[in-house]
Amino acid sequence: MRQSGILMHISSLPGPDGIGSLGKEAFEFADFLHASGMGIWQVLPMGPTGYGESPYQSTSVYAGNPLLISVEKLEEEGLADLTGELRYLPVNDEQIDYEAVRGGKMRLLRRCFEQSEEKLKPEIEKFVAENDWVEDFALFTALKNHFGGSMWTQWPDRGAKNRKLKVLADYEGKLDEEVRFQVWCQYIFSVQWQALKKYCNDLGILLFGDMPIYVAEDSADTWTHPDVFQLDRNRVPKRVAGVPPDYFCADGQLWGNPLYRWTYLRLRGYDWWVKRMEHMHKLYDIVRVDHFIGFANYYSVPHGAPNARSGKWVIGPGKALFKKLKKAIPGMDIVAEDLGEVNDRVRNLIAFTGYPGMKVLTFAFGGDEKNIHLPANIPENTAYYTGTHDNQTTLAWAEGAPEEEMKLAMKVVGFDRKEDAVWALIGCVLKSRARIAVVPMQDVLELGAFATMNHPGIMGGNWQWRMKPGAATPQIAARLKKLNEEANRRNA
Repeated sequence: MRQSGILMHISSLPGPDGIGSLGKEAFEFADFLHASGMGIWQVLPMGPTGYGESPYQSTSVYAGNPLLISVEKLEEEGLADLTGELRYLPVNDEQIDYEAVRGGKMRLLRRCFEQSEEKLKPEIEKFVAENDWVEDFALFTALKNHFGGSMWTQWPDRGAKNRKLKVLADYEGKLDEEVRFQVWCQYIFSVQWQALKKYCNDLGILLFGDMPIYVAEDSADTWTHPDVFQLDRNRVPKRVAGVPPDYFCADGQLWGNPLYRWTYLRLRGYDWWVKRMEHMHKLYDIVRVDHFIGFANYYSVPHGAPNARSGKWVIGPGKALFKKLKKAIPGMDIVAEDLGEVNDRVRNLIAFTGYPGMKVLTFAFGGDEKNIHLPANIPENTAYYTGTHDNQTTLAWAEGAPEEEMKLAMKVVGFDRKEDAVWALIGCVLKSRARIAVVPMQDVLELGAFATMNHPGIMGGNWQWRMKPGAATPQIAARLKKLNEEANRRNA
């Protein structure tokens, strides 16, 4: 089936609390997708954001981000009464002020918790019994707050850091209310997410999630499973993830995530990965595996290196991991993010899995006629994008494209004026042979550089864009629906 979708993270939705949520605006966006003839809604990782507010540096591979909970929905369902509570009013409805949002939203959530925990006790107990990760995550978060937000490897209490059972039991008693609050947040997030997923699925819309290959050093996952990662006796990473120097970045990119002990994981039957992917399968209908290249070969940099120049390529788990995953979770729908340094080992692994790879149209116009992102060169089994969250918007690309690049784009895509570039490229992606076509919402709205979601390698100013209320109009939906019909793409 030929499918199409829009990339729009939940945090970018409009809403009353300074950040998008799983409330009515999310359901309205699903209605917009349906009216547009779109069958896919792609989001970014849904976990609690970490360093730099990046959803790719989350404190858990399982947890949901409490900031995305809709307190309005809790009120509507009679689980809380926030009458008289000071609500956070955003100064700028096109950007997220994370510091202000976190202070205001978490205060409101704590009030909701106080009013609803007892009512929800049986449901919460059932949720805990079905999700063995949640209590560890809740204790990790409570301890992190208790120790002033410091990384777990720097906690002053070595017993807590090294998970000594008696010490943890003492903290569970001391921090009982905070632990219960964190569990409550995860229960509420799960309920609201599953309600949105059901609504989307009933409309014929698949939720397309994003799973980073690596986890953050400062996460509940490294704290609870240090044996899975390349850590020393003090639980500090020996080597970390990144990518090598290239034309765009002379020092490479030093991500800093701890690397996996793949040989050890193989001996365990890749159980940690099976469990993680099973959770992703419950959350999403389709999963985009970020940096899929790292399963074929990964770039390993010594911990403490100033940049990624001193790294080396190491062979990854390859086919063995995916044989296990295919057997354990048959029918799981995966897209392999294979952008970057692709070699024969990567190509062979993708061919073995049968997963669609990714191509980006705005990458197509530099180089020659062999450019793998050109519409004529992409295979049918592809997820084709105008751009991703890591690229400038298509309008920003058009405004800054070199003359020769723009001339080639006009020739290949078929438009005469630079101001027509955005919708011409949207149409080109939708009408391409790719099985899956995805367009960021920023492109649908023809937004410029200010709406870029992330600037890789640059700290600060990322992940902040929000859509203005009312921007997703019926007129835009009708325009997209017409393109989808012409391209023979329709709801799932």
